[in-house]
Amino acid sequence: MGIRRRHRVLAAGPLAVALLSATGCTSAPSAGAEPTVAPSASGSVAVARVCAKPAAGPVRAPAGAVTVDPAKAGDLAAKTKSSPPHTTFWLRPGKHRLDPDRYAQVVPKEGNRYLGAPGAVLDGGKKNQYAFGGTARDVAIRHLTVQRFVAPHDEGVVNHDSADGWVIEHATIQHNSGAGLMAGARQRVRASCLRGNGQYGMNAYKGKGRLSGLVVEGNEITGNNTGDWERRRPGCGCTGGVKFWAVDGADVRGNWVHGNRGAGLWADTNNNDFRIESNVLEANDGAALIYETSYNAVIRKNTIRRNNWVEGRKAADRGDSFPFATVYLSESGGEPRVRARTDRIEIARNVLEDNWSGITLWENADRFCNSPANTSSGDCTLLVRDTDRCARPAIATAPLYADCRWKTQRVDIHHNRFVLDPSVVKCAVKCGRMAVLANYGTYPDWSPYQGERVAEAITRKQHNRWHDNVYVGPWTFVAHDPSRELDSGQWQGMPYRQDAGSTFRAQDGG
Repeated sequence: MGIRRRHRVLAAGPLAVALLSATGCTSAPSAGAEPTVAPSASGSVAVARVCAKPAAGPVRAPAGAVTVDPAKAGDLAAKTKSSPPHTTFWLRPGKHRLDPDRYAQVVPKEGNRYLGAPGAVLDGGKKNQYAFGGTARDVAIRHLTVQRFVAPHDEGVVNHDSADGWVIEHATIQHNSGAGLMAGARQRVRASCLRGNGQYGMNAYKGKGRLSGLVVEGNEITGNNTGDWERRRPGCGCTGGVKFWAVDGADVRGNWVHGNRGAGLWADTNNNDFRIESNVLEANDGAALIYETSYNAVIRKNTIRRNNWVEGRKAADRGDSFPFATVYLSESGGEPRVRARTDRIEIARNVLEDNWSGITLWENADRFCNSPANTSSGDCTLLVRDTDRCARPAIATAPLYADCRWKTQRVDIHHNRFVLDPSVVKCAVKCGRMAVLANYGTYPDWSPYQGERVAEAITRKQHNRWHDNVYVGPWTFVAHDPSRELDSGQWQGMPYRQDAGSTFRAQDGG
């Protein structure tokens, strides 16, 4: 798939309840617990509690539906094969199984509908790799539990082949290897439980064709990456609740994303036109949200709490000075030349409470098209069609100098509330930072971005702006490079002039 890690390795692990040491940063991880308390009412976002109380399916077969018998192994696949397109299938209560062959699966026809009765489960028995595959469009799966399939790494169980137009509603997809769900264009995933899957709850990746018009709404996405893939393959960048890869147009709203090992939501490489709104992102081991080498997004009205305790603390324990963040933008920004509903990245009207640090805007000076340091191997920006053009000497001149690298630019961070209580996070240092920075460019030797050029650009020239925010607690700020840590006065003063109109006060109960 080409999914690779970003500029640094993040250690993954279960949700930690940490003990305060002399440095304020010693961890004592527990065994992958979900949040011990439900989200409070500090934000206005409702929680999608669909795993505990899934909506029940029809107790009787709808008129004209084909009834599927759980007592007959392979009945669902066989009846799908023998029925015409646009057939509705009703799965009786009970445990349905496929034939024992590892590649046995249901291959829907266009427009098929699969409805589960209360208690209907499609179980892979830890033998079958895939539940639903094939390329048929406009398939719907509702009120069905799909569990215990063993898809390989980076592959998925439901919609294995990323067919277009699928609708997944009121489903429970749990305890599978790989990704519980793949995605195609115009896919709708609503009011479903994506829980305890080995790699991702959903992997929004399409090997061929365009993945656009994705809606992920009102789902509970929890406890995924049980396989701890970042430990098994260090630097893979292949973990979390949901991974998005080259998705052009997505609405991610009203979801409860919590207790995942790794990041909660991760958009990685040439995603564009995202709206991430009214979600609760809570108690994920890593960042709540990573937006990496991507474009144009609105991130607003989310409640983001108690994320990044595990990965942030581990970085601090090993002496890493990088500002590991809860909302992390890596080489991502607004680009008017890439068509979208916005021409910037707007982060507005969110509540961030007791996370390990806040928002980091980062740009790796060594990461650009054709650079060996580009971890999205073989990919280039959306502004350059021929990657081979990004080479010397042309890359050192316009327009390629600007267009051959993903840039963190035109990011507008405003009207957010950032609350940090160190007694809750159990950390005294390195856990309350905002940052805009880059590394010193060194590699490869033909790079035109060497030295402090990128650090100067991201900090002062690329229209990245904080303003009109509220800070409660001991926040500090990092600008230009990891060594420049500032207080609020320095952050607001020359030459950075950030957070005009913002307020800062010590912890006072929020």
